[in-house]
Amino acid sequence: MDDTPHAPPLPAPGTPPDTMQRVGQLFTLLQRWMPGLATLCHYKMAWLFHDLGAGLVLTAILVPVGMGYAEASGLPAIHGLYASIIPLLAYALFGPSRILVLGPDSTLTAVIAALILPMAAGSVERAIALAGMLAILSGICSLLIGLARLGMVADLLSKPIRIGFLNAIALTVLVGQFPKVFGFSVKADGLLEKTALLVQGIAAGQTNPVALLIGAGCLALILLIAHYRRRWPGVLMAVVLATAVSAVFNLADSAHISVVGSLPQGLPHWQFPQVSLADVQLLLPGAVIISLLSFADTSVLSRLLAQRGGYQVHQNQEMLALGMANMAAGLFQGFSVSASASRTPVAEAAGSKTQLTGVVGALAVAGLLMLAPWLLQSLPSAALAAVVIAACLSFADVAGMRELYRLNKIEFALSLTSFFGVALIGVIEGIVITLALAMLLLLWNTWHPYFAVLARLDGTKGYHDISRHPEGRQVPGLVLFRWDAQLFFANGEVFREEAKHAVASAPTPTHRLVVVADAITNIDITAADALVSLYHELKHQGIELCFAGLKGQIKDRLHAYGTLDIIGHDIFAPTVGSAVNIYRATHEVNWKDWDEV
Repeated sequence: MDDTPHAPPLPAPGTPPDTMQRVGQLFTLLQRWMPGLATLCHYKMAWLFHDLGAGLVLTAILVPVGMGYAEASGLPAIHGLYASIIPLLAYALFGPSRILVLGPDSTLTAVIAALILPMAAGSVERAIALAGMLAILSGICSLLIGLARLGMVADLLSKPIRIGFLNAIALTVLVGQFPKVFGFSVKADGLLEKTALLVQGIAAGQTNPVALLIGAGCLALILLIAHYRRRWPGVLMAVVLATAVSAVFNLADSAHISVVGSLPQGLPHWQFPQVSLADVQLLLPGAVIISLLSFADTSVLSRLLAQRGGYQVHQNQEMLALGMANMAAGLFQGFSVSASASRTPVAEAAGSKTQLTGVVGALAVAGLLMLAPWLLQSLPSAALAAVVIAACLSFADVAGMRELYRLNKIEFALSLTSFFGVALIGVIEGIVITLALAMLLLLWNTWHPYFAVLARLDGTKGYHDISRHPEGRQVPGLVLFRWDAQLFFANGEVFREEAKHAVASAPTPTHRLVVVADAITNIDITAADALVSLYHELKHQGIELCFAGLKGQIKDRLHAYGTLDIIGHDIFAPTVGSAVNIYRATHEVNWKDWDEV
């Protein structure tokens, strides 16, 4: 259970009552916007040992993963450490989850690289500035969404879209990292071009055997430990071993492998990215995508952790925390960050209790940069590439694609569109195209919702879809037409045509059409006009129009439109059964129900 109290602290003795009230209100407000403050004010000393230990354990994975993701994003490795320090501190203050770990994320690397590298045109300084501005913009987007309480917009990234996107990202990053494992580099933008240059490089004999041995060995070690010894720090073991071997044998000179090299000593300093307005305009669509992707990942993980811990998190506060963390990262030479589904379980398994775990991890990384950055200078780039490849393999979901194909061919096609769009056209373009298709699919489903003609089944209560139960019996002269969606401008005419078709297809001449309207949650003016048209067409044929189960607020709306003045006020029955009884009471019909026998 959530045992963190939320009472404001007691003011100093002698404080006037109105001042006391203002202090209490201010502190309550601060707790609302800074959940970490509430935890700090009511911190239990029993948690301290757990948080310190978990923070130190977390540091062991923050360093190699952060550096690997920085290089995968097209940035110097040091900026991965910068992006691991500041966001953790920001989230510890503003984040609602107690043990969620924020930092560089594998799912964002391809988005960042696809945006900044073409714009940077080979300039490292410009790539750093663009990545920082992208983080600031994505942070602003998250802040705006959180302040407007629109956290649900991340639901636009449905499961099929995300599966296709993540598989495409995994493939893109894998192809981008394989040259480092083989010991050479390629300069290309698209997936196909990168693949072609990778194959050409291998065929031309550019492979460095030592780099390949280190990269393949690290990857194998990480995967084997993840499979057989999940509690062991596989990433740390692989990186430490590779760094030690590289340093002892001076492989940078003797084998000509690429290593991280000397890192600047000290902490990142505040620096607003120097980019043009045109750059901002080009980065903005990607910032929106990053904001949505980050929130989609963070919200799922945050809710899961809250359920385990017995407390609640608010999704709009998550957006605010993400916004603050990303803006802080951009202002201190970092890049866009998200929740980590790999580092968070490490902290949880190590016994993390509160946000102090992240603070300890951030301070430990900062201490490394201040006191001993030389420890990392012999770290092979092939080992970092192996770390990134292992992460990509962990979130690639080929089985999910197969499951979509088995369950729903349309959603599989949507996922496949997301995959090919992101992989072949571009990350941003692919996501935008897929979102547009998803919106079109949603519109199509709303435009053409499910409807049914209902019939009575002997021995079964209620009235049922005759297309699923062809043995059902219809009341002579009565058509029960069920519409399973709201009525609005896009489907009003479809409703009218399908209702007329149901009348025309009835086994006996129709005297009354009853619209079973339990599922109709809204009717706009255009759809109301379609109802009036249907009423006149039915009346011309001597057929009555009635409703069953229409909600009171929808009746009020039809009354406000003036529709009821035309089609009638006494045409409503509360249920389908009562509509049938009313019809039988006013029409001579040869009908005996099964429960009347």
